[in-house]
Amino acid sequence: MKAIFYTAGNKVECKEVNKPNVPPGYVLLKNAYAGICGTDLNIFAGTHPRAQAPLILGHEFSATIASEHPKYPIGTKVTVNPLISCGTCIPCRIGQSHVCNNLKLVGIDVDGGMADYVAVEANKVIPLPENVSLKLGALTEPIAVAVHAVRTAKFLVGDRAVVYGAGTIGLCVALTLRAFGASEVIVVEANELRLQKAQQLGFKTFNSLKDDVENELADMTNQEGIDYVFDCAGHPAVLAQVTEIVKVQGTLVIVAAYKKPTEMNLIQGMFKELSIQFVRVYTNRDMELALDLLSRFEEFSKIITHVLSPEQAMEGFELLTTPTDAIKVLYAFQEETDASII
Repeated sequence: MKAIFYTAGNKVECKEVNKPNVPPGYVLLKNAYAGICGTDLNIFAGTHPRAQAPLILGHEFSATIASEHPKYPIGTKVTVNPLISCGTCIPCRIGQSHVCNNLKLVGIDVDGGMADYVAVEANKVIPLPENVSLKLGALTEPIAVAVHAVRTAKFLVGDRAVVYGAGTIGLCVALTLRAFGASEVIVVEANELRLQKAQQLGFKTFNSLKDDVENELADMTNQEGIDYVFDCAGHPAVLAQVTEIVKVQGTLVIVAAYKKPTEMNLIQGMFKELSIQFVRVYTNRDMELALDLLSRFEEFSKIITHVLSPEQAMEGFELLTTPTDAIKVLYAFQEETDASII
């Protein structure tokens, strides 16, 4: 089978390898589409602390069942919850396995979905709704990240939100906020090509390098500030600004993973009595809600900008590590059979 391997820093390769073994309690999946995530870019750069070459990448993927499963027939369209929890630590024992003390992921700690086939735990398989294509199904995981961020923040219908970052996660958060009843969502980004995508999706946008974001937002809110601010950019300049634009008793949600300690104006946070919410990955319920969004809101499909073959492995990573219009890049391992499905 074909598989995309991380082989060394700044190098991925498409190789021919044997199909994986299927241990008891596992199921074989014939993969369809696999997306490149920001974590995959960290692995590609050689900076991820756990991922070791050679490794088959991919934790955002869709597939069809290719071996016997206790609940679903062969050929069922599915996605996968790629989280691997230990089941014994305190978070796992109290039902919070998504923040397991020993959390691992398919495609990071074990071989992933950028291959013709992958073996996963049978209970991690989630069927796709009938009207969700395999191509769209590969977006389930990043949308689940967005759903988890919005739900954990206890977002209120009718409130206004700012999202920093117009990559995959930022746009997923913006679309999820709109679907969950935000009165207005503003996207702030430095990349003009990504801003254009956000505008095409109907969001008001600001360029953080060109626009006076603080004054513009102050004017929009009659100097009161923004209800919720979601940091999906992970840049120190964002944290320098978020406490300025959020309202008194507003909420800051840190979605991006900061690699280094970063300064924040904590005294301003105190004076405004802000809530700061950190979020990590997602729960099973978040995955279910992500699939519901995919089945009802077609605009999520517009996040997908490139679909490549496995042989174009390096091209996919180069699209996301150089200045381009790429947002979500997918590799296709299995073609759609029903073009009428969104």
